[in-house]
Amino acid sequence: MPNTLVECVPNFSEGRDTAKVDAIVEAMKIPGVYLLDREMDADHNRCVITLVGDRDAIQEAAIRGVGKASELIDLTQHHGAHPRMGAADVVPFIPIDGVTLEDCVAMARHVGAEVASRYQIPVYLYEAAATAPERVNLENVRRGQFEGLRDEIATNPARKPDFGEPRIHPTAGATIVGARKFLIAYNIFLNSADVEIAKKIAKAIRFSSGGFRFVKAAGFLVRGMAQVSMNLTDFEQTPIYRVFEVIRREAARYGIAPVSSEVVGLIPKLAIEQAAEWFLQIENFDSSLILENRLAAVMSGKMAVGGLRAGVEPFIEQLAAPTAAPGGGSASAASAAMAAALATMVATMSRGKRAYLQFESQLSPAIARLATLREELKSAIDADANAYTAVMRAFKAAKAEPSAAHLVASALRQATSVPLGVAERASEIAAIARALQPISNPNMASDLVTAITLAEAALQGALANVAINLDSLHSDSSDGAAFVTEVQQRVARLRAPG
Repeated sequence: MPNTLVECVPNFSEGRDTAKVDAIVEAMKIPGVYLLDREMDADHNRCVITLVGDRDAIQEAAIRGVGKASELIDLTQHHGAHPRMGAADVVPFIPIDGVTLEDCVAMARHVGAEVASRYQIPVYLYEAAATAPERVNLENVRRGQFEGLRDEIATNPARKPDFGEPRIHPTAGATIVGARKFLIAYNIFLNSADVEIAKKIAKAIRFSSGGFRFVKAAGFLVRGMAQVSMNLTDFEQTPIYRVFEVIRREAARYGIAPVSSEVVGLIPKLAIEQAAEWFLQIENFDSSLILENRLAAVMSGKMAVGGLRAGVEPFIEQLAAPTAAPGGGSASAASAAMAAALATMVATMSRGKRAYLQFESQLSPAIARLATLREELKSAIDADANAYTAVMRAFKAAKAEPSAAHLVASALRQATSVPLGVAERASEIAAIARALQPISNPNMASDLVTAITLAEAALQGALANVAINLDSLHSDSSDGAAFVTEVQQRVARLRAPG
């Protein structure tokens, strides 16, 4: 597997013609990219392809997939239950390993520019890559679908694309590209054909109309059954079992019930473990109780005698090696990740215990947030080393060819952004750990002290890396000056007392 791992889940407006989907998938098969899953739905007339790969390779794969879809799919002839704006409707990038969400934003912008340039397809950016607040939500970007955009793109300034001319592709429409966290596409079928009930339930649970913060939902008629179709954008804060339970209760108000559910694409193992814990009501459940998880840990050396040393020793020896990367930035990210892990342990071992039931509403969000921070920091360990390597390459390229000098500024910005993100996350972890002290088991107080100390060390180390990279960054352009000012403001907030 590559050193950097990114997931890409392009959605194409074709769910009935297998030959066309085969051709699109084939176009995306390039070295360094792996096909994990493909889903076709005839009622929605849509397919979802799940790819993972190296950050460079997967960008090119996505671009080629959009190009092939534009050749094969004619939206003027397309009909299906799912809203759509383009032949390649939406192309999100999701960080998995060795990359951050900010890296995926940069990837989305590169892909958007290339799609517009190569295929004359207008591109809109959404979620973390959005250039305006109103474009963060996909449903806002896709409002009116292909036909509505075709009528407005040239005359309504609010519909101007982020890349390409304000002119819709006559058959391929427009493409939406973005960066986001892992999303679960989850649908529940009801034992009724009344789609109005599905729409009412969807309205009750989605965030935009007062429901769950991390749920997007709509009602459709699929295979003769009413379906509540959802995107769960943060399953750790809004678990899948909670969504199912609320829909079951809402359906009961109308005298109906869920008959089945489906996952479109892939689902993290943790989401299934959460559902098992909830519905089976297993006391003191932990993922290590699952046989396959325990076997995997033992076989990888993580739980064998001396296994902890075996797991951490390679990284420590890499730090000790006479090479500049990994260095202090990676060590800071690792320290902050360990701080998050320790705080998670304390919160998890307190949650659900009788003495701390009154703190459930504080412990559960802390656990969910720490899990996200921990994953982001693990990615930052490699991202920091990769950013330093990119700076060295940029200096070398600029020395050989003066016209490549702009690469240095770009690389230095990334080398500044990564440790700045680490510093902000470390500061947040320290605050969470302090907040856990009065609401968790006092026998674990030393673990929280260790977590706070590690987080504070990570904060100072990361800020030192920010300072040294910022000193090297020239701010002779307006964009450069704006970047430096923004970084300085964020650093000042981190250094502010309290």
